[in-house]
Amino acid sequence: MDVFETLGIKIPNAVLVDGAIDSSLCDDVIEFLEQHGEISRKVTINETKSEFFGRVVVEFMSGSALVKVSPLPYTFTSETGNKLCIESLSDIYASRLCGSKTQSYLSELKSVAKLSGKQYAEVLQDMMAQINQSIAEFHCPEAAEPANPLQSTVNVPIKQSESPSAVPSSSRSTFERMTQNSENREGRSTIHMAPSDLNPPEVQRYVVEHVVRSVDNSLHYHPSHRLRTFSGKVPRPAHETDYDTWQSGVELLLKDPTISNLQRTRFIRDSLLPPAADMVKHLNPDTAPEVYLQQLESAYGTVQDGDELYAKFLDTYQDAGEKPSTYLQRLQVSLQHVVKRGGVPGRDVNKCLLTQFCRGCWDNNLIVELQLKQKKSNPPSFAEFLMLLRTEEDQDAAKSVRMKQHLGTKQKVGSNAQLVHKEESNLCAALTTLTNTVN
Repeated sequence: MDVFETLGIKIPNAVLVDGAIDSSLCDDVIEFLEQHGEISRKVTINETKSEFFGRVVVEFMSGSALVKVSPLPYTFTSETGNKLCIESLSDIYASRLCGSKTQSYLSELKSVAKLSGKQYAEVLQDMMAQINQSIAEFHCPEAAEPANPLQSTVNVPIKQSESPSAVPSSSRSTFERMTQNSENREGRSTIHMAPSDLNPPEVQRYVVEHVVRSVDNSLHYHPSHRLRTFSGKVPRPAHETDYDTWQSGVELLLKDPTISNLQRTRFIRDSLLPPAADMVKHLNPDTAPEVYLQQLESAYGTVQDGDELYAKFLDTYQDAGEKPSTYLQRLQVSLQHVVKRGGVPGRDVNKCLLTQFCRGCWDNNLIVELQLKQKKSNPPSFAEFLMLLRTEEDQDAAKSVRMKQHLGTKQKVGSNAQLVHKEESNLCAALTTLTNTVN
């Protein structure tokens, strides 16, 4: 908004034209606007850092000309069919500036609450009480300030056609109480309204709670959205993640509607270390996060096409000593790369996964036991498939433990019996030798 102050534009008398880049098209817009009032000047915003870069500001001699260009925003269509949007600069300025000022003011109130030791909601309630008093004074400037602000009245003009029947039943009693003090002035009715009628306590409480919740969410953002560190170094350091895992976190960040683009960009920049950080160092902080991801994808993304990845997927087999469930997870990761590069349509993921598992798993007893080949017509999802394998592996492991415990006990008993028998034989032989010697 500082660009308008720098140019010295009279904001109440100006409109903003969006899209008027061609000189002939810009002249058509100026000719159209001259029909509604005398134009003081037109200015093209050349500040590249401004969000209004390339737009044209048209300033009238008087603000009454904006009333004739009604309603605003207005869509101007040229003879060639090009459409331009004409907006009131005062509306844009008020909405953008008031929004930023409000956030700054609420941040200051939060700091005041911390320093004073009061609750933030308590500070907001005091602030809203002052706003209510200011509204009452604005509507009744001639009235002296009452001792109790809650007893002040606000005159709200209404039409004669309004009646209690048009008011909801929940508010009809308040409406009837207010109309008892109404006075006829120049054919209109004036209602004497207390500030508590304009802002009932329950409404004030709801507004305060809503503001506190929204401001707290914006100031204290969830740290769980922070991305893991990625540098792109080869070999990859132990404390860093690989590019595919990092990219998955960024894609999840882009799908979260509660995060602004500036916050997304900040998360991405904070998670990068050289040399990956050097790839995006030249980009501005206000650059779209998709541009950051595109730059890094060109440097660290997979360059193989879908067909090559699918052929690699079909050549993935179970390793020696590898559990079937671990093999399935490895297949799943490989297949996701194939789908991402367009090698396999998303609807065929479950079928391809089951088919390759039956080809690459060397445990035929497991395949027969679970009847996996019979499920190709209606393959299970990855989560169901993985749970099926893990359950079977757990049952086999438990059975193996029971078998070892049972057979190990039998072998120990047999060894003890054999040892006793051998000792008894040696004892008999010794006694026989002793007897022969005595004789």
